Amino acid sequence: MSSDLGTAISRSPMIRLFAVGFLALLLQIPVIMISVLISERQQRRNEAVEEVSSKWGRAQALVGPALVVPYRRVWSEIGDDGKTVRRELSGSAVFLPEKLRISGKMTPEIRRRGIFSIPVYALALRFEGAFGEPNWAGLGLEAKDANWSEAYLALSVTDTRAIQEIGDLDWGGAKGSFLPGAVDFRAGNSGVHAAVTGPPARGGAFSFTARMNGTKGVSFAPFGKQTDVRLESSWKNPSFQGNWLPARRDVGDRGFAAEWSIPYVGRDFPQDWRSPDAYATQVDKSRFGLDLLQSVDSYRMADRSVKYAILFLLLTLGSVWLAEMMARILVHPIQYLLLGAALCLFYLLELALSEHLGFAPAYLIATVAIVGMVGFYAVVVLGRPGRAALLAGGVAALYGYLYVVLTNEDYALLVGAIGLFVLLAAVMFVTRRVNWFRVAAPPAEIKPAA
Repeated sequence: MSSDLGTAISRSPMIRLFAVGFLALLLQIPVIMISVLISERQQRRNEAVEEVSSKWGRAQALVGPALVVPYRRVWSEIGDDGKTVRRELSGSAVFLPEKLRISGKMTPEIRRRGIFSIPVYALALRFEGAFGEPNWAGLGLEAKDANWSEAYLALSVTDTRAIQEIGDLDWGGAKGSFLPGAVDFRAGNSGVHAAVTGPPARGGAFSFTARMNGTKGVSFAPFGKQTDVRLESSWKNPSFQGNWLPARRDVGDRGFAAEWSIPYVGRDFPQDWRSPDAYATQVDKSRFGLDLLQSVDSYRMADRSVKYAILFLLLTLGSVWLAEMMARILVHPIQYLLLGAALCLFYLLELALSEHLGFAPAYLIATVAIVGMVGFYAVVVLGRPGRAALLAGGVAALYGYLYVVLTNEDYALLVGAIGLFVLLAAVMFVTRRVNWFRVAAPPAEIKPAA
């Protein structure tokens, strides 16, 4: 009975084709395991980033500066019973600058935790600008309601532990020191504040400097009626983020310089409001800035490449099936399984090597190793060096094609569609004269390749 089944399988190309498809699906088990391993390694990298940032400084989001002025309004009115009732309203009003200019220099460096490299930076900033006369009437208040003795300039900073130095506030010529905490401004957020000596004077000019550390990136909020930000750094791979891209940028081998110029009409919050947290969500959504990207994220590339595993398995094992049908040889299922296992091993080699060498060298070494393994084994499987060379060349072409797809993310769909079209056309051309009704020869005419 088993002999009859084996004879039926060897005689029927369609049964053998379905068997090859089943083996390709079976090999998805190790592929899925490798995909899980990639996620685990990526999580370990993220934990290393978290460890470094918790000590050096996290990604910094700077919101401000804003002028916060406590107020207290007392008035009398006639109640429903005809008696005079005394009313009181108190809180803190927030006023934003008419002009805000931020200039800074970011000095990046690489910190290592084990095999992982984490980009960090030291940031030197200068804030300057001017406040206008507070618009008390627009808030339903009067100038006499303001308590200037408790007014302050506030700056929200994501990680104040990473502040290395912050200079004195120059408020219209008067000096003031910054203190910890943002007080009422953006409650629940860390930051610093400095007391002001009174209403904006001498054109409302202000300025101060700050130095801080951070990891991954930095962002700002467009708090001026006109906000201008300029950053420069020696980092070669900035990724600009947020609601606004730089109006001008220069990215090259020496680093980057970027300038943002943002008018307040493009944001979703006004120049002043009566509750410090009234527009917290809109402010957070308005942030802009940049992230420090490493040239290639090996884990992201490995994750993308493993998604093509089923296609590579089907194409390679299908090519072996096509060769055995056309050359009238027999390839044992175990040999199919070993060839498929070699293709799966590629993704594990790529991942392991990329952690130490970077993605491009790891991809090249893994490709050479697996193509060599497949080529040498195919000499035995297919019976002739020429057939093995064709199979190895096809596998090498597939890996070259995959590298092009991975490194051209914007054109991945186009390159993939064209590649599959060319591949299908090649298969149709090679098999155009095959008589599929007679390709299954009697068992005596089909011999194992070795």
